[in-house]
Amino acid sequence: MSSPAPAAKKLPVVKLAIVAVIGLAGVVLVLRGVNLRDLVEQGLGLIRSAGPWVYFSAMAVLPALGVPMMAFTIPAGEAFASQMGLGGVIAATLAAIAVNLVLTYWMARYALRPVLTGLLKRYGYSVPKVTPENRLMIALVVRLTPGTPFPLQGYILGLAEVPFRLFMIVSWLAVLPWAVGAVVLGRGVLNGNFKTVVIGVGVIVAAMAAVHFVRKRYLKREG
Repeated sequence: MSSPAPAAKKLPVVKLAIVAVIGLAGVVLVLRGVNLRDLVEQGLGLIRSAGPWVYFSAMAVLPALGVPMMAFTIPAGEAFASQMGLGGVIAATLAAIAVNLVLTYWMARYALRPVLTGLLKRYGYSVPKVTPENRLMIALVVRLTPGTPFPLQGYILGLAEVPFRLFMIVSWLAVLPWAVGAVVLGRGVLNGNFKTVVIGVGVIVAAMAAVHFVRKRYLKREG
């Protein structure tokens, strides 16, 4: 799926640099006496004022353009659980992700195919050749390979012309536990509920275990 090109190897470094900058900014704000809790509440207030329709519509569109999905899933529970219930927030999140997957597939296979093909080659990724015999394996390999951004995985599968139905099923199931875990975890962290934090972490840990199991038992068996 991917080659060991230098450009592709630089991606984790960029992520680490972003995390380091955010962490440093947080430390500076604390040292300057800025109340981070107040900033969080102000941000949540802005999200609530926009309303769930605007928020989840943005979640459906912007991750296909490179915005991290966790930027939406983490605040969603605390922002709208009082209005929609946590179950409603999770349902809206999964619906937005489904729309996002449709948009990603359409962009990759039809609307932006030449542009995305050039970008993948630039960053050292190749498009696998899909056949009726290997299409499920390729979809699983791409979706369960750690380190590759989720939108990029979708672009690879769309450009490879993985059948739409298979693309949707594998992609949605692959992201489902991570999305649910992030919504629950964010709800717990932002309102200080330790029990909710533990549940969210448990869901994410279970997702990691499931990915490891599938990769070890199915993908290695398929070669």
